[in-house]
Amino acid sequence: MSQFWIYFQIGLKHVLDIHAYDHVLFLIALTVPYLFKDWKRIFLLVSLFTIGHTLALILSVYGIVTIKVNLVEFLIPITILITALYHLFTAGKTSKNDSVNLVFFITLFFGIIHGLGFSNYFKTILGGSATSKLLPLGEFALGIEAAQLVVVFVVLIISYIVQTVFRFSKRDWALVMSAFVIGVVIPMIIESPIWNR
Repeated sequence: MSQFWIYFQIGLKHVLDIHAYDHVLFLIALTVPYLFKDWKRIFLLVSLFTIGHTLALILSVYGIVTIKVNLVEFLIPITILITALYHLFTAGKTSKNDSVNLVFFITLFFGIIHGLGFSNYFKTILGGSATSKLLPLGEFALGIEAAQLVVVFVVLIISYIVQTVFRFSKRDWALVMSAFVIGVVIPMIIESPIWNR
C-alpha cells in the first residue's frame, strides 16, 4: 500500500504542481465550455487524456518511443493553445456534438504529448524489471486521473458561480477563459528553448 501511495502522490503532484501549471492550463482550456450536467463527457475527455498520458509513459519507459525534450516542451503549450483557440472560436455554438469524436481523438493525442513531456523524469524514478514497471505506471495514472478530476471540479464550481452569481453567459465565460489561457500560453511558446538553435 505504501508503494501505491508513493506513485499515486507523484501523479497528484505532477498535475497540481504550481510551478508546472501547463497541465492545469490544459484542463482549464478543455473544461471551459462545459457545465456540471456535461459530467459524462468531461469525465470521458479527462480519462482519454490520462490514457494518452499513460500510453506515452509506457512507450517511453520501455524504450519504444524517444523524443527530444525541447520538442515536447514546445508541443505541450501548442496543444494548450489549440484547445483554447478551438473553444474560443466555438464558444456559444450548439453544434459541438458534431465534432465530439474529433475532440475525443485530439484529447487522447494531446495526452500522449503531455505524457512524453514527463517521461524522462518518470524513467529516473522507476527502477526494476520490465514487468515490475507496469504497476507503478498504473498507480501513477490513478494519481493523474484523481488530480485532473479535482482541477475540473474546481473549474466547474468557478464556472457555476460566475454564471449564476455574476450572470456571465456560458459563451462569455468560455470566451474570457479561453482568451486568458491563450494569454498565458503564448509567452510559454515564445520562451521555448526550441527557438535557440
